[in-house]
Amino acid sequence: MRTALSRLTLHEPRTLTTALTLMRRAGPLVPIAGCTDVYVQLQFGTQPAVAYLDLSRLSPLKKIRRQGDVLVVGALATFTDIIRSRLVRKSLPMLVAAAREIGGPQIQHRGTIGGNIANGSPAGDSLPVLAVAEAVVVLANADGERRVPFAEFYTGYRSSVLKSDELIVAVEIPPVDGAQWFRKVGTRAAQAISKVVMAAVRSPHPRIALGSVAPTVVRLPRTEATLASGAGIVEAQRVLKAEIQPIDDLRSTAAYRRQVSANLLGEFWETTA
Repeated sequence: MRTALSRLTLHEPRTLTTALTLMRRAGPLVPIAGCTDVYVQLQFGTQPAVAYLDLSRLSPLKKIRRQGDVLVVGALATFTDIIRSRLVRKSLPMLVAAAREIGGPQIQHRGTIGGNIANGSPAGDSLPVLAVAEAVVVLANADGERRVPFAEFYTGYRSSVLKSDELIVAVEIPPVDGAQWFRKVGTRAAQAISKVVMAAVRSPHPRIALGSVAPTVVRLPRTEATLASGAGIVEAQRVLKAEIQPIDDLRSTAAYRRQVSANLLGEFWETTA
């Protein structure tokens, strides 16, 4: 059953200050921008919220810039913006690779990185990249800003430390040393939800993150330590299979996800050798 739109309230702030004031005084509000997830929920009547905050006019949150040696991606930057950004292509090509795998061009034109983070799906394609990049999520409310390491942002399935009066305003990404790698495995070559998605960085201290194998996107510290110790890839794959705990669902089985994850680890190690 579709949601009756006539019953909904929409706020359209023109400044971030106004938006943050509304979040505190008129809440609870659901922030929206690209609406690629919210519109689906409204279509199927599964979105219980009745009041929304349209952030699309807050142009400062769409900027991608450098602040010293840190890459700052505004929360309203779309995946098309990320694909086209010279700054992102130069310093974080694995994020560009992930952005190209998120839906089709229509979704890439509307979907935002802030929305992908806030949605918190364990299959979110950009999230393993942010995990291995050791990004920092910048949150703001009427009192000011706080910064949360990406590894500490999620508390469980689609839940996070984001407070009811806070907005994600940016993600900060420090320099990434080493060969970057990204791969998504889905039912189709495009416009498919990930069965397994991996981002990795090869360096003396490898970083590996997986999506769709746990309630949240996860780093694999034991697998990383195994590779850093100089152990062979077969041993690292054995450790990985024991380290993740995927489930059976409509898209795949736990056994498939475990084997594919190990295969992707092997592909990453061979490709970046």
